[in-house]
Amino acid sequence: MNYGKKVWIFPDAELPPVGDNEIPGHESVIITNVCDEKACVKITLLYTDRNPVCFNAEVGAKRVRCLRSNNANDFCNYTAVEGEQYAIMLESDVPIVAQYGRAEPRKVNFYTTPGYCE
Repeated sequence: MNYGKKVWIFPDAELPPVGDNEIPGHESVIITNVCDEKACVKITLLYTDRNPVCFNAEVGAKRVRCLRSNNANDFCNYTAVEGEQYAIMLESDVPIVAQYGRAEPRKVNFYTTPGYCE
């Protein structure tokens, strides 16, 4: 059985500042693929005042992948802008499970959230 959905949307993304406490600021999208084939995922970043940014990522069969928005290797040579509000849309060719996580150093806390999925 394949678990997950092919489209995920995370409406509240924002790369926090690095911080200097025990939990350094960062954010990521975690994608789990429990299918028997790799997932090809189109990632679209949506902004309030500029054109979307699109790129692709792969997640191997029966694997998990963490895509950190401040790491150009994870985000196909792109990095999010610190403090800029945006949304993330994932479109996969096979069902995946995804969640968004952010370590927020301005109030030492960390949270994750599932997105909207179709």
